[in-house]
Amino acid sequence: MSDSQSLRSSLLSKPVKDLYLKRGTLVSELIETFSSIGGFSAAQLYEAQKILSEMLKDEECLIMMSITANIIATGIRGLVADIINKGLIDVFITTGGTIDHDIARSYADYFCGSFDADDEMLRELDIHRLGNIYVPKENYGPLIEEKLHTFLENIVDEKNTWSCREILWRLGEYLGKRNSILWAAFSNKVPIYVPGFYDGAFGTHILTFNEKQRLHGGKTIKIDYLLDMKELSEIIFSSKKLGGIIVGGGISKHHLIWWSQFKEGLDYAIYMTVAVEWDGSLSGARPREAISWGKIKPKSKKVLVYSDATITLPMLFLSVYDLIDDEKLRKRKTNSLKIIENAITTF
Repeated sequence: MSDSQSLRSSLLSKPVKDLYLKRGTLVSELIETFSSIGGFSAAQLYEAQKILSEMLKDEECLIMMSITANIIATGIRGLVADIINKGLIDVFITTGGTIDHDIARSYADYFCGSFDADDEMLRELDIHRLGNIYVPKENYGPLIEEKLHTFLENIVDEKNTWSCREILWRLGEYLGKRNSILWAAFSNKVPIYVPGFYDGAFGTHILTFNEKQRLHGGKTIKIDYLLDMKELSEIIFSSKKLGGIIVGGGISKHHLIWWSQFKEGLDYAIYMTVAVEWDGSLSGARPREAISWGKIKPKSKKVLVYSDATITLPMLFLSVYDLIDDEKLRKRKTNSLKIIENAITTF
């Protein structure tokens, strides 16, 4: 057989199979069939399931997750808290809006809406729109300011300077809400890093708190993000392997892969995005581009799932719930906690 015939034979080794659904099929079984239906994002989701399952079984792998705030405005917030509570991730990196939504939704509701709503009407009714989510004005900015100021009044006398991670753990303890991401992170000692924490109500209302304190001659709160960077660098350098679950793009995605380059890159990488690469943006950049920067290892297990994460993230994690080896998961989590404990002085 010639080289071209051999190549042709290898390329045509896996026929497309028709998909038939039956009652009682597990999500993990459904995604397993995605490997052979020949369809587009389905095949990527199957690859993500394989990589995530392997990541969770790898006792040497520290798993980081990054996510953008828009997704936390949806019910995916509860899934993320559950992922943390189940010990499936070790480090959480996100944007300032995630903190805003987590605080707001700990005390009040957001509502299902429409992309086609009349935004001028919504403004007159004091309703913010985030995609097809309605956020009543009173359930966001004023509520976050009230709750955050009360919290800061409770801790302002303890010390002047805090890391962002420290203050978020304390805030999670203060919230005490089981469905809260901040509570889950505090309870399970999963550090949260928010490189753009000033970009949102959380950061703004630290400023408004400090201004109020100055007017009355009180103490103020200072956030030193260099403390967070030192912690994260210690965690990265102390880990044998790194895995990344990267949902969406922006600063949270970049922070995760940026720090991974100092450990020669991620060993496992799952990207989930609807952004495209044609504009040169980081949000749309595929995993292979990160290889050129040393942010993902050339021999890593990696996949890009083009998808709305509100659909595919629940499918992905529900599927691996069926596949988790509890003993290996415990060992992996124990190893990761030791690394985090050694890196964080206020454990």
